Amino acid sequence: MGVSTSRPDKGIALVTVDRPPVNALPVRDWYALADALRAAGRDPEVRCVVLAAEGRGFNAGVDIKELQRDPGHDALIAVNRGCAEAFAAVYDCEVPVVAAVGGFCLGGGIGLVGNADAIVAADDAVFGLPELDRGALGAATHLARLVPQHLMRALYYTSRTATAQELHAHGSVWKVVPRAGLLDAALELAAEIAAKDGTLIRLAKAAINGIDPVDVRRSYRFEQGFTFEANLSGVADRVRDGFGAPAPGAPAPQEDA
Repeated sequence: MGVSTSRPDKGIALVTVDRPPVNALPVRDWYALADALRAAGRDPEVRCVVLAAEGRGFNAGVDIKELQRDPGHDALIAVNRGCAEAFAAVYDCEVPVVAAVGGFCLGGGIGLVGNADAIVAADDAVFGLPELDRGALGAATHLARLVPQHLMRALYYTSRTATAQELHAHGSVWKVVPRAGLLDAALELAAEIAAKDGTLIRLAKAAINGIDPVDVRRSYRFEQGFTFEANLSGVADRVRDGFGAPAPGAPAPQEDA
């Protein structure tokens, strides 16, 4: 369990997250994911990375219980940095990253897929930021890469989710497929990308990142400053202490860390 890397086909690295029960990641796994993505991107034999997950859903964000066990702010600082590293590792990966999303994609999951180059989603996938229900802020930077501005704001303020079909209509999801065919569909897209010249595909990734209108690293770290402010003021703890009732489309709180 945790983060693993495999090679399902020539030129493709498959990075898989498996952290039961809901893929809510502790600090060490955010860093492990960042390391796996960077290592895959540096491999000269790799031309595309597929980011996938085992279990009920793609990602349920951070491990809230890890934060609750810390009487100070060390865990919060560590997870803020870990998330920033993992999100940046997707964006900065030297080759394109295809996210294969099934089930729930919430919180930190949005940070991952919002920085991916392409998204293939199962027909049961839902995307959202229940941060305000969890005593946190952040990843609006990445949700804004998936939906138009006003929809992003409405989803953020309400903690509601959008379906894979809705994101497909907005053009941010490449293809929606039955859950059983999710990984095959993601690998099919990855194989098409991996068939390109390795040097050229890396130049293309760097060029596209270079013309991006938003500095995703700086924008996300700016958001995280407000998360820390919410914690210092005590409002985050107050909201987290009431953590239990999931937002629409969200998984129930995990029973173990």
